[in-house]
Amino acid sequence: MEIVYYAAASLDSFIATPDGGIDWLPPIEADGEDYGYHDFYASVDAVLMGSATYEKILRHAAWPYAGKPCWVFTRQRRYAKSNDANIQFTAASPDHIAEELEGQGLKRAWLVGGGKLAASFRERGLITTYGIGIVPTILGAGIPLLDARGLLEQLTLTGCQTYPDGTVMLWYRKAA
Repeated sequence: MEIVYYAAASLDSFIATPDGGIDWLPPIEADGEDYGYHDFYASVDAVLMGSATYEKILRHAAWPYAGKPCWVFTRQRRYAKSNDANIQFTAASPDHIAEELEGQGLKRAWLVGGGKLAASFRERGLITTYGIGIVPTILGAGIPLLDARGLLEQLTLTGCQTYPDGTVMLWYRKAA
């Protein structure tokens, strides 16, 4: 099972402003540029996210991950069941869900947003690939790319793509 933490971060390593704002991110497909998003999205079988990311996404007009199974990690009891059969709420550990995904024959999952959730996957050694888009913006404060916890982890650069607006997409895998 490959779990990919695919996120955009400011130059000072924040994925959102302190209040969760992402208006500073370049819009996907602005000037015809999608930063490789569509190819990446087509490559994943499932989506994993925390409840704060889920709530932020719900503010959009339409669910952007239609047709893909999605696990929302939450301990909040108000989330019992979704009207969308593809969305499951879970309080299970990342280890358990990774095993469940593999048991369902899923090969690649996208860990969407949420530095805390990503850190919980990372500290268990579950993230196999990091796709981090560095946006040429300094926020000065905000939600970190990864909460600081866990052991030292060596990574190997497997790809790098630059874009005309200064955004740089970096791809890393766990070092062997």
